[in-house]
Amino acid sequence: MMLAGMAQAQQPVPQGAPEPPVGTQTGQPEPASDAQPAATDVIEVPAQGNVTTLGEVKAIKPEDDQPLDLYRFKNPVQAQPNRFSKNWSEPPTPEQVGMSGGYLMMGIGYGLLKAAQGLNKITGGPDQIQSAIARPPPELTPEEQQRAAAICAQQGCDQTGNGR
Repeated sequence: MMLAGMAQAQQPVPQGAPEPPVGTQTGQPEPASDAQPAATDVIEVPAQGNVTTLGEVKAIKPEDDQPLDLYRFKNPVQAQPNRFSKNWSEPPTPEQVGMSGGYLMMGIGYGLLKAAQGLNKITGGPDQIQSAIARPPPELTPEEQQRAAAICAQQGCDQTGNGR
């Protein structure tokens, strides 16, 4: 339906037609098989009833003292972390891709990472990234325990170790 309307709007007007009314569009004629009009000929095409024309558009140059800030409009919606946030990682920006050698190098690095993880899993080795485990507190000799208890009694602290 849309193509039919466009085809009607692009049909050339015959050369002997009367002057078109105000608000008409001009277009280049389509070459006919029997007649070859010159390339400079312009044929007036009457505007269709449902065609809207736009008014004049003026571009305003920004002030020279105010730099263009592409990040001035921030997203007002901040999503809270959820159960999917742990496994989700944002895709790299074009700048990050360029800095890391391009998509090919990133793919090779990702493939090597997955191969190393698979090899580590097959051999039963420990994970490359392990969670931190706190060491136990040092054992105190009986003299050190008595000294710590005396200092704690002077300062009025909790001796059970729960009130730090």
